[in-house]
This record gives sequence, C-alpha cells and structure tokens, in this order.
Amino acid sequence: MADMLSSWFPNVASRLPEFFDSFVQTLIMVGVSGAVSFVLSVAIGVGLVVTRRGGIKRNGFLFNLLDKLIDLFRSIPFIILAAALVPVTRLMMGTAIGPRGAVFPLVVGITPFFSRQIESALSSVDPGLVEAAESMGMTGWQIIRHVYLREGIPSIIRVSTITIISLIGETATVGIVGGGGLGDFAIRLGYQRYMYDVTWATIIVLVVLIAVIELFGRLLAEVVEH
Repeated sequence: MADMLSSWFPNVASRLPEFFDSFVQTLIMVGVSGAVSFVLSVAIGVGLVVTRRGGIKRNGFLFNLLDKLIDLFRSIPFIILAAALVPVTRLMMGTAIGPRGAVFPLVVGITPFFSRQIESALSSVDPGLVEAAESMGMTGWQIIRHVYLREGIPSIIRVSTITIISLIGETATVGIVGGGGLGDFAIRLGYQRYMYDVTWATIIVLVVLIAVIELFGRLLAEVVEH
C-alpha cells in the first residue's frame, strides 16, 4: 500500500502528515459550522413556517424580513462573500485564516441555504396534524415541538445530509482565502505548484467522504421513518 501511494501520489506520500492534518481541519470546519448553522437554520426555518400566510403565528413583517434576507445572502457567490467578510471575521474570531477563521464565513454562507431546506422539510408535515393539534388546544410552542419538529425529523435528516455535502464544497472553496483544510492543501500544492497528484488525492478523499455521509444520512432517515 505504501509503495502504491508513493508511486501514484508521490507528493502526497511525502506530505502525508500535512495531508492528514488538512483532512482533520476539514472535518472540524464542517462539524463546528454545521452545528452552529443547524441551530440557526432550525430557528429561521420554524420562523418562516409559522409566520407565513396560513401559519399558526402569522406575521407578514417577520416572514418578509426573513425571506428577503435569505434571498439576499443566497444571491451572493460564496467566494465573494467569504472575501467580503474578512474584516468581520477577523474582528469576531481573532483571525481570518485557518479553520478558526473559516467557521464564521461558512456559517454565514450555508445558513441561508440550510434555512430554506429546513423550511421545506417542515412544510412537508401534514397540515391535518397541525389543525388537530390546534383543535386540542396546544400552544404554538407545543405545536412546533411536538408536530413540526417531531414529524419532520426524517425530512430534516435528509435536508441536513444535503446541506453537509454542500458545506464540504464550501470548505474547499474557503481554502482559496486561506481557510485551511483540504481545499487550501489542494490549491497551494496541486494548483499553484502543479502537483496534480495532490489535486486528485483531494478529490478522491472528498468523494469518499461525501459518499459515506450520504449513505449514513439515507440509512438514518429510513430508520427514523420506520
């Protein structure tokens, strides 16, 4: 195996500890920014569902505010957004480079997309269940907790899987502005120094990682649903 690695990916083999560290950095960035974004997106997604027309807490002003903010941030390409957020990132995180400096732009970049996904997942809950809960005298918070969130778990798992896959792509992109991880490793060596085996090794690792996440998410959703 070592001989095969040295033969096919010589530049990776000679920098294996750095490659492994970059992979760990990618996992950390995905884990931290994904967790923060999940909490924010669930709150925003719930807000969109309950304040829309026909929602249990209809509020046109709040719905339009959230809706337009999501559309605004989703319209900005992530690489431009990450570069524009450098001063804010440095102020909030103390640095704009490395995994620590990548978390804030990743959260800002993925949350609008994730919020739309959560909104879609919660919207798929049977309206009859909501009406039944209202007729039983359940409060708004009880309906959110026991109907929307509980019944929407399989759909939330599926859209979370999609979002994590998108987030992995953004961690690679943030490497362009010094965010660390496999993206930074591939750009510095594979692109800028023409070590093409580094690029291919990065692609293979990311494809395998995405395949594992997708399989796990699908199986988890099926288990919860049944």
